[in-house]
Amino acid sequence: MNICVIGTGYVGLVTGTCFADFGVSVTCVDKDASKIKMLDAGQIPIYEPGLTELVEKNVKEGRLSFTTDLSEAVRKSLVVFIAVGTPPKEDGSADLSYVEEVARTIAANLNGYKVIVTKSTVPVGTGKLIEKIILAEQPEGHKFDVASNPEFLREGSAIEDFMRPNRVVIGARSEQAVAIMKDLYSPLYLIETPFVIADIETAELIKYASNAFLATKISFINETANICEKVGADIHLVAKGMGLDHRIGSKFLHPGPGYGGSCFPKDTSAITKIAKESGYTFRIVETVIEVNRLQRERMMDKIRTIVGEPKGLSLGVLGLTFKPNTDDIRDSPAIDIVDMLVKQGASIKAYDPAGMEHAKKVLPTTVKFCRDPYEAAQEADALIILTEWNQFRKLDLARIKQILKSPKLIDLRNVYEPASMRRMGFEYVSVGRA
Repeated sequence: MNICVIGTGYVGLVTGTCFADFGVSVTCVDKDASKIKMLDAGQIPIYEPGLTELVEKNVKEGRLSFTTDLSEAVRKSLVVFIAVGTPPKEDGSADLSYVEEVARTIAANLNGYKVIVTKSTVPVGTGKLIEKIILAEQPEGHKFDVASNPEFLREGSAIEDFMRPNRVVIGARSEQAVAIMKDLYSPLYLIETPFVIADIETAELIKYASNAFLATKISFINETANICEKVGADIHLVAKGMGLDHRIGSKFLHPGPGYGGSCFPKDTSAITKIAKESGYTFRIVETVIEVNRLQRERMMDKIRTIVGEPKGLSLGVLGLTFKPNTDDIRDSPAIDIVDMLVKQGASIKAYDPAGMEHAKKVLPTTVKFCRDPYEAAQEADALIILTEWNQFRKLDLARIKQILKSPKLIDLRNVYEPASMRRMGFEYVSVGRA
């Protein structure tokens, strides 16, 4: 089977590469010629553990190729995945202009039956919109089906999530389209992956509802952490006690500066917009969004409890990405907090294992980017942990204490234990722990 994946961003590149590893012939398409040139040269434009090796393997074995020629890729493929960006508009709704542009190109090059699949996160009704565009603009009246196959890839664990998913969701109107999609995913039958077969609208909503619920768990545990600080409870034990209940589960019950990244902020805004357009107010998710916004300001209050007003201080920062094992800084709480500190007069020295090149493009030019955590801590008035990279979990704390101006550590990811930090002589603050 020949397929093409339109868009070589995070979702498109991982999807195309993993399907190629299933044994499918895959053409990945992007209109950005410089990105295709990079990929042809074996350079991966995103940071994702294991992806470079998987791309190299499947290119070498002839199952994976890259091109800017969308028309040719569409004509030779049975299944066409749309994995282009759907960035938020100012009102929070998803911008579908790239999806519409791709649908028109598909229509112009339809040369036989095809399944057109939305892999991008799109609002309910996008499948119908694509059907309408192709019906109106294709020249020869070929049959086609539109399907929805939302992705559930975690940055940093995307290959594992594709190869061993919790579930595969397929939304389609025809049995033929479902059969073709199930054939594509047939290697997953061996590991008994659950398949959810639905109509297109239900599949589209599953993605938004899933991300909104996970974002709700994060905001819930952050609110609970704030209560813990008021009453003297320990949020880690509260989260453990909650998570052992199988109805709740332990995932996403980790307190910190709030959620970020390319999905949760965009998808929570989008689902509230979908609700409003349907005449309903999604109050829980609207509150989740507000709690997440306020959590970043609460982190600034924590910093002030240790250092006072930031003006004139030198502060070391560890972590800029929204989570570990990615170079993604989109809507990162760390970026927002650094930006607020600079605006309040602090000098920032920052280190991140993967995200500094992207951060340089958005942070003030006064921010100094460092070689390692120790350069960031050198002669700083305090050290702030903003992303829980593994390499920050085993710092040489005696060395850190020695090179800081004063032994102050603000741990906004709860990497270290308060009691041991205080025994070492640190003035220490974390989230949700007395």
